[in-house]
Amino acid sequence: MVSVSAEMETALEDLQAEASCFLCNDYLKNPVTITCGHNFCFSCINKFWEDLKGIFPCPICRICLRRKKFRRNIQLGNLTEAAKLLQKRKSKRRKQKEKVVCQKHNLVLAFFCEQDLEVLCSQCSFSSDHKKHRIWPVERAAPYFKKRLERCAESWKKKVRQLEKVRIIQNRKALELKKQVEHARGEIQSECERLKFYLQTERETILQQLEEEEMAIETKLRENRTQCSEYASSLNRLLKDIKSQSALALLTNVNGIYHAYKTLKSPELFSFQLKEYSYHFPPQYSGLDRIIKRFEVDVVLDPETAHHDLTVSEDRKTVRYGRTQQNSTHNPRKFYLFPAVLGSKGYNAGRHYWQVEVKDKVGWIVGVCKETFLGRNNAPNQGFSAQDGLWGIGRWDMGDYIALGPQRIDLLPVVMPMKIGVFLDCDLGEVSFYNLSDKSHLYTFKVCFLDALWPYFYAGTDPKPLMICPVRDSE
Repeated sequence: MVSVSAEMETALEDLQAEASCFLCNDYLKNPVTITCGHNFCFSCINKFWEDLKGIFPCPICRICLRRKKFRRNIQLGNLTEAAKLLQKRKSKRRKQKEKVVCQKHNLVLAFFCEQDLEVLCSQCSFSSDHKKHRIWPVERAAPYFKKRLERCAESWKKKVRQLEKVRIIQNRKALELKKQVEHARGEIQSECERLKFYLQTERETILQQLEEEEMAIETKLRENRTQCSEYASSLNRLLKDIKSQSALALLTNVNGIYHAYKTLKSPELFSFQLKEYSYHFPPQYSGLDRIIKRFEVDVVLDPETAHHDLTVSEDRKTVRYGRTQQNSTHNPRKFYLFPAVLGSKGYNAGRHYWQVEVKDKVGWIVGVCKETFLGRNNAPNQGFSAQDGLWGIGRWDMGDYIALGPQRIDLLPVVMPMKIGVFLDCDLGEVSFYNLSDKSHLYTFKVCFLDALWPYFYAGTDPKPLMICPVRDSE
């Protein structure tokens, strides 16, 4: 029953479509049929051909006629009247057609211009703007361009899938960012707690020193006041004796009085200068990193100076012990006794900073040395002497950390150094070393030199490498 009703509705819609004029999109009024067989309102087709001469195209099939020729279609007029009597309201398709009409000519948009990608009415399709363009009926253009769009849609789908992958990656990165921020927040909180503890300890230490100095000064002031009081008392006794004695007794004891006065020592007035108390942030809190980075230099190794058992990497940033037995041709700048190597450039002015990664090597030394140190240690059978012009930080095989200069100094780093920062200040005559694992200061040498100082690297006899860190946004 439902299907029969649907069929009847479809048949009724088809009848209404056939009884409609293509040009005015309304029921046919005084219908006429032109040579190609299409039907229009008499007034509509006349208006469409009104300004044309010589050729009269069909608005639907675009066949061109040489003259205005049409015949009245009485039978179609009767069918149109019958369709009206059925009193069927406009179908959805008819409503859509009413909405999609040319704003200029109020005609249905039934054609498509391939060049301009524009939907046109029949009047627009014959205008000079589209005269040489390929014009398609909408019924033919829609399936064709639908297929083209479907082909494009495949590539678009791939892009959508790629973007979905990117979205997933970005979500992961967002989670990573959150973790990193949380980690950084924890580090900052921990660092602030350490700084707070450091400041509290420093405050207590300084206040204790100030209190001890106050007590010591007060003790000395009391002693000085007592001495002054005793001196005044002695002088008063002498004056009293002089006044109380007779003239003869005074002359008799004058020598004793002079002697007593001369032997009486006048106390010195005690004065004091309170120490200036201040505290200094440790390097990790002083902004030292930002200062030092201004002086970073790109240090590379000089393979010509390397001990024959050392291997220098191709980029000249890494050295390791390996018993390679390389060509040991004599070179006045080559190390023969110790597995060491120099940097390729010496420095005798300015400020220079570089970093060396030592990780968990059991034996190493990094620092600077003079040419004299190289000269004393480049020939066989010459002994090693740290007083010949070497200033460095190192670790012996037993695990002790030392500063090597004119004398050996034992170091006790709180955190095991994995990376060492070397800061050579030629202007101030200092070379400083920093433990970059906790950004703490290890040691500073005062250096007196006239000639250049060369970056020095002792690689030890274990195969783990020493690596000069590249100049970058380092820690």
